[in-house]
Amino acid sequence: MGFAVMSMTEAAAERVKAIVGNGGPNAKGIRVGIKKGGCAGMEYTIDMVTEPNAKDDVIERDGAKVWIEPSAVLYLLGTELGFETTTLRSGFIFTNPNQTSACGCGESVELKPADLAALATRGDAVVPAQH
Repeated sequence: MGFAVMSMTEAAAERVKAIVGNGGPNAKGIRVGIKKGGCAGMEYTIDMVTEPNAKDDVIERDGAKVWIEPSAVLYLLGTELGFETTTLRSGFIFTNPNQTSACGCGESVELKPADLAALATRGDAVVPAQH
């Protein structure tokens, strides 16, 4: 198996499948990205995918597909996408080794690009995922 940019938990895969199931006949999965915003500088984005972009990386678990925007790859390397439900909220959560801080409200984060040299010396050479 090739290197994957991200991984997802079973709970996240179940939620992605539920979103696709409710998203209409053209829904294929979700796309994860990042954008500038919030008090910490960056925000994660999640959008419905109806037309996959050939330039995106894609991960799959139990039939759930998540595409990753090319501009976000360096910031999301090694990230685990999870999903949690608490008394007050439910939503996707990102466990990201490239996150250096987050704002108090939890809506934005500070991210640094992944250290590719460190990944290479650990033996985790970046190999494109097989689509």
